[in-house]
Amino acid sequence: MGQARRERFVAIVAEESRSLSQKLNEALREYADALKANLSLEDIRATDLLGVARQRIESSLGVAVEQEAIDEELWIRVDSFAVVQALAFLAGRLHEDYAVRRLRFSARAAGRHAELDLGWEGVIVASDALSLWEVEPMQIGAEQTPLTLRDVLERHGGEVWHHTAGPGGQRSARFRFLLPAGEAGAAPARAAVAPAESRPEYYDFDLFRLSDAALALQERRLATLAFTVFDTETTGLEPSAGDEIISIGAVRVVNGRMLKNEVFEQLVNPRRPLSRESVRVHGIGPEALAGQPTVEQVLPAFHRFCEDTVLVAHNAAFDMRFLELKEAASGVRFAQPVLDTLLLSAAAHPAHEDHRLEAIAERLGVRIIGRHTALGDALLTGEIFLKLVPLLAGRGIVTLGQALEASRQTYYARIQY
Repeated sequence: MGQARRERFVAIVAEESRSLSQKLNEALREYADALKANLSLEDIRATDLLGVARQRIESSLGVAVEQEAIDEELWIRVDSFAVVQALAFLAGRLHEDYAVRRLRFSARAAGRHAELDLGWEGVIVASDALSLWEVEPMQIGAEQTPLTLRDVLERHGGEVWHHTAGPGGQRSARFRFLLPAGEAGAAPARAAVAPAESRPEYYDFDLFRLSDAALALQERRLATLAFTVFDTETTGLEPSAGDEIISIGAVRVVNGRMLKNEVFEQLVNPRRPLSRESVRVHGIGPEALAGQPTVEQVLPAFHRFCEDTVLVAHNAAFDMRFLELKEAASGVRFAQPVLDTLLLSAAAHPAHEDHRLEAIAERLGVRIIGRHTALGDALLTGEIFLKLVPLLAGRGIVTLGQALEASRQTYYARIQY
């Protein structure tokens, strides 16, 4: 065979291989989509599900699993087989890639959701590991499925993130799943809850009063800044009338990416009764807050988490007013610049009148998960913020100063501030 014919033959084989590979990938994706659509959600006791997952992990991977702090009355609504697969898959990756030999399960109610933790000690897992594992077909030993961890989460309307605590080699870490709670285990006040509306727009805080440090960032491009996207849950809607923070959730955004391994999540003891109306919104009862640290203890830790970043929140004046009123008691002041996704949405979409978080999410194609939990809303707001940045750039709004000025010029800001 001559050189020219050989080269043409090799090119034909290569093209056929690419075509076959593409068709195979498409077939696998279609099969995965079919499997995902067929996942059936049913109520199961969390302790029973985690018991099955424990047996699966120990028998297939030889990894010891401890069950601790699991509410016996907690029910979740899941496809149990798929969630067990997801837990076993992550356990396998931790064991194979990081030599983790001992894991622990815990679970608790989180409003209308449940938090399931897969935890371990000591081993430091790469910050991007979870993001990479989310999109891989799940494999446990010799068993493989085209379903990915992301497929399972999307079917459940859930989320997972990586949380660490403690210094160096003593670090404690966990993958936390946020999944829908089952009706059988929900408290009566939670079981009958309809989806709650966004809190009213709030303007009792000047978002455009900038410190010297904030002024120095005015010319920086949004794409080059680090952000802390946060949310609070509270006892009510009137911080100046004595309402208190009961939960803070936050996530970092750096280089245009939301870092789900860098989150802040803490319940707060308000040292005052909770109203039925507030419990109806966030689903956090007084029993969950008993023994939690006070806001004076929590805010310094949150301040350290978000220092040297720009703060981002939805309807941000509401959350910032709560923080401002606790400056004297906590000894910390949040002097960073603050961006409000409500105002940024109005700047990016001036023709739209509805800038509630749910409306913006629907407009931008962002999945809503964990609504009215502090961390769930922070994650949702972070996704929305990342979608808004390129839309703002299309309108010539690329620096922090331009984003603040555009926010100031919106209808909402002009009539209220």
